[in-house]
Amino acid sequence: MVGTFFFDGRPLGGKSTYCTGSVVHTAARDIVLTAGHCGRGLERATHRIFVPQYRSGRSATQQPYGVFPVSRMYIDPRYTANTKKPTSDLDLAFAQVDRNNRGKVEAVTGALTFTPVTNYTHRVTVIGYPGSDSVNPKHQAIRCPVTTSRLSGFRQMRMACKGFYGGVSGGPWIEGYNRTTGTGKVIGNTGGYFGGGNDANDDWVTYAPVYGKDAQDLFNDAAAHRTVKARPPYQPSADSPALPGPASTWQHAKLLASGDFRNTGHSDMIVVWTDGEVTLYPGNGQGGYGSEQRLLAPNSTWTHAATITAGDFTGSHQFDLMVRWPDGKVTLYGDVGSKGLNGTGTQMIGPNGTWKNATQIVAGRFGAAQYASDLVVRWSDGELTLYTNVSAGTFGQEHKLKDPNGTWKNAALLTSGEFSGNQTWDLMVRWTDGELDNYVGTTTSALGAEHRLLDANEPWTHDLAMTTGSYTGNGRTDDLVVRWSDGGTTLYADTSATRLGTEHTLVASPS
Repeated sequence: MVGTFFFDGRPLGGKSTYCTGSVVHTAARDIVLTAGHCGRGLERATHRIFVPQYRSGRSATQQPYGVFPVSRMYIDPRYTANTKKPTSDLDLAFAQVDRNNRGKVEAVTGALTFTPVTNYTHRVTVIGYPGSDSVNPKHQAIRCPVTTSRLSGFRQMRMACKGFYGGVSGGPWIEGYNRTTGTGKVIGNTGGYFGGGNDANDDWVTYAPVYGKDAQDLFNDAAAHRTVKARPPYQPSADSPALPGPASTWQHAKLLASGDFRNTGHSDMIVVWTDGEVTLYPGNGQGGYGSEQRLLAPNSTWTHAATITAGDFTGSHQFDLMVRWPDGKVTLYGDVGSKGLNGTGTQMIGPNGTWKNATQIVAGRFGAAQYASDLVVRWSDGELTLYTNVSAGTFGQEHKLKDPNGTWKNAALLTSGEFSGNQTWDLMVRWTDGELDNYVGTTTSALGAEHRLLDANEPWTHDLAMTTGSYTGNGRTDDLVVRWSDGGTTLYADTSATRLGTEHTLVASPS
């Protein structure tokens, strides 16, 4: 279902091809996706055709699936070709093609599924036809399996793979590609900033717009063969970086914890840095943060903090910070937002051999308590324990959720939140292979039912710290914050039990 285009200025059998397109599923079965800047060229042309699985040196009748005349183009009217402006986010177009003697194009070739997404990190297969005879004399399509990242400041993905010269524009970025069946979800197309490449125009750096509402609206018009109407002025993505400092600084953010530390009704974030500094970032309730507040200057003691979590263990409506130290000691610092961390805190348990093995601790509301005063502990042997009604100086009641086992030894990170929308919280686990799961309805009697958010994947193995808070306006603790290995930091707003929420960049990853 992937091919290239020709027209009167660039004829079939000539020395170069023109852009790349892919058939996408519609009820009309006659729609081909390409880049907006390719569409601008095609809409000015005559005798324009789409050739799936193009074979150089063959006539139109000898092509594997024949050729399909392009009858109409659908392009967002706000898009201007090959700019470096925010409207480069709109660099996609749809070609309506007439049937040939074999039938409608989708019936002949099959189709990909046009799929809007909300995040920027994906494992995709990118396909395109380098157009020039000098770099691709046989005019064969190239294919690259690759993991994407974000192009900072734009609603676009970035990938690095050599050989993507001019002509690959419009080529599909396919998630879940199956070469045998020719199926998959197309989540982007080569294009975007500067027509899909960086300022140096390197062949190994390529961009693609991420499909949001604007792309979906354009797809709906094409699928229904409707005239594309004028759109309101384009509003670029509002998820500009919201935490101070570059990614190189945030690579040193060792531990994260979220909670209503200031009794404002929404969450703030505490960060423990590798040099022992501890800072608080006050949330604004709209997905952003106020000025950094230093709780502790760099120091040797807090460089040894092994794991942290936050909950309202003292019942004051201000969250408290709990710390497990390497020697097994656990300390509770009450009302951190007003009292800071200058005191010694309350000792939950002194140095001991057992709590040395508390690999992760995460607070939440899993029982009947009014406050987030329960604590889940994952031990080094895979045992999982829930402590309810935890308060200053006591771990409350202990409930075993899992006996020691090999599976839970592979739980890399834990967090918790109101992902299912119930009053009780759910447990989220990022496994060592990148799989991400929610355990919904976790109670004192059992671990909740597993809901898969992400299958095992390489990108999420780079999730080195995560926490969940109430950072946006829905009043629920369901906004997931992830700090990646490169220092990029991402907020997934309104995450549910089965899917990640809308992606917002807090710290831009290096581009």
